[in-house]
Amino acid sequence: MAGRWRVPGTSVAAASLLLASLTACGGHSATNTARDQVQRLLDTRAAAVLHHDPAAYATTGTRAPYAGLGAVPFTAWSYRVTALRRSGDRATADADLSYRVTGYDTAPVTVARTLTLSTTADGKWYVDSDRPAHSSVQQLWDQGTVSVVRGRSSIVLGVGQSAGTLRGYAGLADHAVPAVSDAWGTEWSRRVVVLVPGSLDGMAALLGSPADDYRGIAAVTTGEAGGGGRAPADRVVINPDAYSLLGPLGRQVVLTHETTHVATRTHTDAATPLWLSEGYADWVGYRRSGRTPEQAAPELQHAVAAGHVPAALPTDKDFGFAEDATRLAQAYESGWLACRMIAAHWGEDRLDAFYRAVGAHERRPGAVEEALHTVLGTTLEGFTARWREYVRAQLG
Repeated sequence: MAGRWRVPGTSVAAASLLLASLTACGGHSATNTARDQVQRLLDTRAAAVLHHDPAAYATTGTRAPYAGLGAVPFTAWSYRVTALRRSGDRATADADLSYRVTGYDTAPVTVARTLTLSTTADGKWYVDSDRPAHSSVQQLWDQGTVSVVRGRSSIVLGVGQSAGTLRGYAGLADHAVPAVSDAWGTEWSRRVVVLVPGSLDGMAALLGSPADDYRGIAAVTTGEAGGGGRAPADRVVINPDAYSLLGPLGRQVVLTHETTHVATRTHTDAATPLWLSEGYADWVGYRRSGRTPEQAAPELQHAVAAGHVPAALPTDKDFGFAEDATRLAQAYESGWLACRMIAAHWGEDRLDAFYRAVGAHERRPGAVEEALHTVLGTTLEGFTARWREYVRAQLG
């Protein structure tokens, strides 16, 4: 309202100073007016997405990325302009895009976007481009037209994939959900979102890391650890290049492993070592598979056969995707055998309780040690010694 009224009893000079102050503190300068106009434009654009109205979307400017996301069901889609840089009849806007996939996201997923805009002679703004911000990752629809397949407990979103391929992923995910609930319990969403890009490079773009970091990795689960169940649903992101090399059992184990991460996320935090989170996910994945330790842990078996029983549980660094492939495999296999040993010696209920007890801590120091003491009645030294003997007995 600055400039539309005058404070009673003030001089013109004082009123001018007041106006300048109000403008500096957020009054409607020319830039702010343009920002408001752009915000209204993006509100219209968002409503078009939610109402699946391509004609209304087209009135706001470029059809990208609507052409890619039109089939995706959204409960929410909104922009919030955070900055606007104008130069004549053109502008660049920074905006937070928040969205929710219907039936899967319990809270909005928020990503940073950069939009370029232009204005016509009559002063109307139009979007020329809408892309991920420099610091943000791609969304699947940035890579092309998204196809959607719904399962009983899953939704699969894919780019460059046939409907039959996507139905295959949905079937694996639908089998994984009850398998995870049987091991972990039912106090989780029991629903999973699977993203299937067209290639390894597409996977890397969704994750914001170099493709070499994921070469040979069949799938990765994204999501916020902890969060008390209020964070958005995780995304299981598939590497189609590596996944295609797996047999039927391997594909199911991978989807069950990743679905386990979805289920355990609210009990996984900075206190949880990767040997436990990854080992537990592998334990659930292999739980009903009938695979023997020699079959499921071939790299560690080779090491044990050569007389190299690991001296300690793997560190988080051992799980780095960019590390040596053999070392990475041995880290996963070591964590799996640790969880398998807990289930065999103390029982599956104690394994679940141990996982939750570790995740109840806010930080790493002392978390595993306390959970070992209170849940399993042992020490880290005693547990490690028992695990080493277990590895030797199972793989020697």
